[in-house]
Amino acid sequence: MLLLARYVLPVSGPHIEDGGVVVHDGAIVAVGTREVLTAAYPADEIRDYGLAALMPGFIDLHTHFEYASFRGVVNDLPYSRWKMQVMRLEELLTEQDWKDSAVLGAIESVRSGITTVADVTDSGTSVAPASQAGLRGVIYREVSTMDKSQVRSVVDAALEDIAAWQEQVDPSLLTIGIAPHSPYSCHPTLFKTVANEAGERGLPVALHLAGSKDEYDFIKYGSSSLGQDYRAQSGWSKVVWLPTGVSPVQYIYQWGILEVPNVLAVHCVHVDPLDVDTLARNDVAVAYCARCNLKLGMGIAPLHSFLEHGLRVGIGTDSPASNSTMDFFDEMRIGLLVQRGLAGEATFYRAKQFVRMATLEAARALKIDHLVGSLEPGKRADIIAVDLSRSHQVPTQDPYGAIVHTSNQEDVVMTMVDGRMLYENGAFLTMDTGGLYDDVENARLKLKDGRA
Repeated sequence: MLLLARYVLPVSGPHIEDGGVVVHDGAIVAVGTREVLTAAYPADEIRDYGLAALMPGFIDLHTHFEYASFRGVVNDLPYSRWKMQVMRLEELLTEQDWKDSAVLGAIESVRSGITTVADVTDSGTSVAPASQAGLRGVIYREVSTMDKSQVRSVVDAALEDIAAWQEQVDPSLLTIGIAPHSPYSCHPTLFKTVANEAGERGLPVALHLAGSKDEYDFIKYGSSSLGQDYRAQSGWSKVVWLPTGVSPVQYIYQWGILEVPNVLAVHCVHVDPLDVDTLARNDVAVAYCARCNLKLGMGIAPLHSFLEHGLRVGIGTDSPASNSTMDFFDEMRIGLLVQRGLAGEATFYRAKQFVRMATLEAARALKIDHLVGSLEPGKRADIIAVDLSRSHQVPTQDPYGAIVHTSNQEDVVMTMVDGRMLYENGAFLTMDTGGLYDDVENARLKLKDGRA
């Protein structure tokens, strides 16, 4: 198959005008100009997307498919109050509601040009939709408890789920990992136990870390709404907690979790230079979730410090519960603009850098950049086409600027993973949406009304 467009963005090298990508058996075999490729591969089926950009699919470093139905339900609360309200509403949904919600999350990812996801779930409802959709990624089994007596049983249950989930997926596309939720919801021995098990079994690890001021205050000083109301709501109010006197990063570092070979830390907003140095020395990757952090009043991650220290950093959407949409164009745009506003002219971030963070750098964060993240011969064909012909986009002399500053998820006209078309020109090719939207709307009405 020969894919053609006005622009081809390999990401790993300069963009090509009037270019194309040749795909055979799920892999990229050639990238070049239209003229050269049409002459070299005359027998290949041609798909010409016109005034569009062919580029690597987006890699969403942090999401929760199963919370897609929570979109806009808890809209205007700061992080800690938002978290507790969402927890209350969770009890209203049935198992089928959660499954439908996860399918919606997978569909929105495909529609948005996301080809790889790093999804966190405690129920496993995202496993089947991610697999059925044909997505690539890592599904992390979330674990949490503040009760030391429960740690072993909680981890054992997670390991059983992980083994079962591994049997349900294509290992060439989906990997299963483990995710201790956060410092404010995990007993320290849980981090140690997960570190030992992940190290022995080669499991990738993800965790929410240093996301909010409340988390920072709870860990360091022992007091915050997360330390009181959240623990009470979670049934851990009788568990003794003593202030640690250190930041969340330094606290969990003592328990070995950051020394696991493949760790992804989500948010990392409330960190100081020592924390960033600790992350860098342990080769921890970071998911930068700008819109979620801004919407929930969590703060702004120190991206400049991450990059100065050589951290592997990519972009995450979090979930529609906290971010309303999974629009990666908005994520790049707002993430870029807020960092420009902070840094000014001293460190001026460019659109191309954020496209790279959304693709190749995110692949590096998951340690799959040998497979995806750029358009290069030998890599797997995870490719999207973005329409650049609309009135809000033209003229398009700079395709990177057009993608970051003018495009949105509605401009994605094709999503491909491993050479397989998942979506093209408004049609989902791997999933049946059927009555899904009505089913999800019924679940949303339960959440809105606060009644099961």
